[in-house]
Amino acid sequence: MESIAYVGLDVHQEDVKVAVFEQTGETPVVETLVSNTEDRVRTVVRKLSKRWELRCCYEAGGCGYVLQRWLASMGIACVVIAPSLVPKKPGERVKTDRRDARKLALLLRAGMLTEVHVPSPEQERGRGLVRLREVMRREVLRSRHYVLKFLQYRGLAYRDGKNWTQRHWDYLRRVQLDGLDAVTYRELLTLLEFKLDGLKRVEAQVAQLSTEEPYREVVSRLRCYRGIETLTAMVVVSELWDIRRFPTAESLMSYLGLVPSEDSSGGRQHRGSITKTGNAYCRRVLVEAAWHYRWAPRTGIRLKQRQRGQAPETIKRSWKAQYRLHAKYWRVSRHSEKRKAAVAVARELAGFIWAEMHAAARESVPAVTSDAA
Repeated sequence: MESIAYVGLDVHQEDVKVAVFEQTGETPVVETLVSNTEDRVRTVVRKLSKRWELRCCYEAGGCGYVLQRWLASMGIACVVIAPSLVPKKPGERVKTDRRDARKLALLLRAGMLTEVHVPSPEQERGRGLVRLREVMRREVLRSRHYVLKFLQYRGLAYRDGKNWTQRHWDYLRRVQLDGLDAVTYRELLTLLEFKLDGLKRVEAQVAQLSTEEPYREVVSRLRCYRGIETLTAMVVVSELWDIRRFPTAESLMSYLGLVPSEDSSGGRQHRGSITKTGNAYCRRVLVEAAWHYRWAPRTGIRLKQRQRGQAPETIKRSWKAQYRLHAKYWRVSRHSEKRKAAVAVARELAGFIWAEMHAAARESVPAVTSDAA
């Protein structure tokens, strides 16, 4: 083996563009196009590894982590890169697969790329199930709109209370239409009921998964916090996994896009809205949970049930969160919009979650280790 070589991979469903650079030089020593199949990729990489010690990278995307796992099984170092954090020159106006592969290899050699966490196959399957629940939720919302807009178009808007209560459902089932309108309405309502049944099945499966290892312990800890039930806790755990990737609470807040954007120069300082970078799904559920802290600190029946049997340190932290976040919400809402106050609370709630998951990690809970499951 002669030396180290840096390999940029521009990955697509059908093929992979490969660019190989040695430790010095601005010209690739190898450029090739490979079919995106395991046999072809292994063949090409095996030939290259006979000449160099390979360091590979590609951008996270629709092809997932399959290629990374192929290379890892061969003992080849391969990192998956965050596309939004790849440096880009302001004057770049030409984008091709060849240029992208070269650029990745050169930036990898310069140490200017930010890699993402690669989950294990078991972690990815669990996260896929939790994300399916979000897909089903959006589908239900879409079908609800179909039903309401169809009735509104026919002059049958419901005005006797809130939508989607039991009384509203009784009204929807009593609606009588004629001819083709009856066929259309019946199919729309049937589709909605079908999606609701699917959503219930998925939520039940997620709840069952939360009682199994490696989720059980850390989910039960997070459920001690106000506003965090099983589904929210499962989102947090499945999206974050190894909390030790974040050395400080601030780094987790930044990853979730909950920190203010900033455009400062010299003596001028300007802070704007939150960055909204990173994991949008996790950020949304934390903002939803943050709204619960607008109410005065208390322990209701359901929260008492969730806290039963948990460690005193966890319950103490959850009480501290209630007092601190409630005060935070009303302090911010006095001079700002309430939705901004909820975002500020969500940012600090992320800090409490960081502390709780780190406490679990220190006690060697398998659910937060990178090789769990």
